[in-house]
Amino acid sequence: MIYHKEIHSFDLLMKIKHQELCYGGNQKLKIYGSLHCKSGKRMRRETRVFFASEAEALEEGYRPCGHCMSEKYKQWKTKNNR
Repeated sequence: MIYHKEIHSFDLLMKIKHQELCYGGNQKLKIYGSLHCKSGKRMRRETRVFFASEAEALEEGYRPCGHCMSEKYKQWKTKNNR
């Protein structure tokens, strides 16, 4: 997990370009989603984090975004609301 506030913009762009970072998340809400999600793009830099994989986000305790990952969110919600 990489915190947006701790990485230089150029380094971040290079990691995204080389697909080293594929998902973004909100540190306070513990939600992750695609880098193209409109909700994710509105996040404040101070709360944004990046992940290399979904597995990494899930290991850190984040849940899928209900907007850009609706199917995975529904699966997560069903699994965690028993």
